[in-house]
Amino acid sequence: MKKRILYVSQEISPYLPENDLSKTSRFLPQAMNESGIEVRLFMPRFGCINERRHQLHEVIRLSGINLIVNDIDQPLIIKVASIPQARMQVYFIDNEEYFKRKYTTQDKKGTFYKDNDERALFFCRGVLESVKKLGWSPDIIHCNGWMASFLPMYLKKFYHDDPIFEKSKVVYSFYNQPFSGNLGKGLVDKMKLDGYLDKELKGLENGNFKELSKTAINFSDAIVKGSSDLDSELLNFLSNSELPTLEYSDDNYREQYKPFYEKLFSQ
Repeated sequence: MKKRILYVSQEISPYLPENDLSKTSRFLPQAMNESGIEVRLFMPRFGCINERRHQLHEVIRLSGINLIVNDIDQPLIIKVASIPQARMQVYFIDNEEYFKRKYTTQDKKGTFYKDNDERALFFCRGVLESVKKLGWSPDIIHCNGWMASFLPMYLKKFYHDDPIFEKSKVVYSFYNQPFSGNLGKGLVDKMKLDGYLDKELKGLENGNFKELSKTAINFSDAIVKGSSDLDSELLNFLSNSELPTLEYSDDNYREQYKPFYEKLFSQ
C-alpha cells in the first residue's frame, strides 16, 4: 500500500505569492507524489485567491459541517482546485465569516486581524474533520506555517484515538515569517471552550508567534527548519526537544525529505 502524507499549509503557490512557505508547500508535495507517495493538500481559502482564474469549486459531499468556535456555530465549506502540471488537487477550507476578506492575515493598512486566533482554530479543525469525512488515513501530517500550528495539539488531544489518525505522525515546519503582536488574550478562553485544560494551555497566554511555534513543537513528532534564518530562541528551544529535525533545504526536496519521511514511516 502506498504511504500517505497530508500537507496542511498556510500558503501554497500559485494561489498566493511565492516565499519559503508557499514554494515548499507547492513543490515538496509534487516531489513526494512523483516518488510514489500519495498526497493531499489543504490551505485556507483566503479572499484574495481568484476562484475563477484557479477554477475553484465547492466539494458538496465534504461541505455542510458546522464547527463551534468561540461558542458560535460556523459552517465549513470545502473547495478544491487542481495544479495541472503537478497532477495534484488542493483542498481549501472556507467560511464566509473568516475568509471572505480580500487579504490574508492583516488588512491593507497592515493591521493584524483581531480574529486570527479563531481563523486558525477553524482552519486546523476544518482540515481534520474534512480528512475524517474523506476516510483517508495519513501516515504523516506535515504542517506548514503558524496558522497550522494548532493542528498538532488538536490531533494529540482530541483525534489521537480516531481510526483515521491513530497511526499518524506529525511534522511541523516553522519559517522565518513571524507575525507581530499576538492572537489576543481571549485565545486561551476560546480553547477552553473546546475542552482543553488549564495545564494544557500553559505557554499560550499571549498567543504570540514564539508561543505558537513552541506549542507546535511540543506536540509534534518531528520538525523541519523551513527557512535558512530562524529565530535563535526557537532554535534553542528546538535543540532541547531532541525531536528528529530536518535542516533547511532549498530545492532538493526529494533527496532531503524522502529519507526523513522514511524514518517516520518505519516508527
